[in-house]
Amino acid sequence: MNIIANLNKDFESRIRLGIMSVLMVNDWVDFPALKELLNVSDGNLASHLKALEGKELIEVKKEFVDRRPKTSYRATLSGRSAFNEHLENLNKLLKSVKKSLTQ
Repeated sequence: MNIIANLNKDFESRIRLGIMSVLMVNDWVDFPALKELLNVSDGNLASHLKALEGKELIEVKKEFVDRRPKTSYRATLSGRSAFNEHLENLNKLLKSVKKSLTQ
């Protein structure tokens, strides 16, 4: 039995895991806030956001605030569901490993 088969590859990266963690507990989060929270470069963050958006796990809102562009992100319903399932599978993995090592 492959104990990691049920983990979602879309969340393998620590940056994507961080993005989704932030978006799961906040409604809309703008790019600078994500960048600061995750301590990553613009390009690195942008590429991971684009990948998550391409999988429809997050949505993007572009607007102007005081004539300045502002880009914000939030998890979609399917993104929330997929991330919760990923977390459940991580928990199952931990329990499985613990159980197999204590037998």
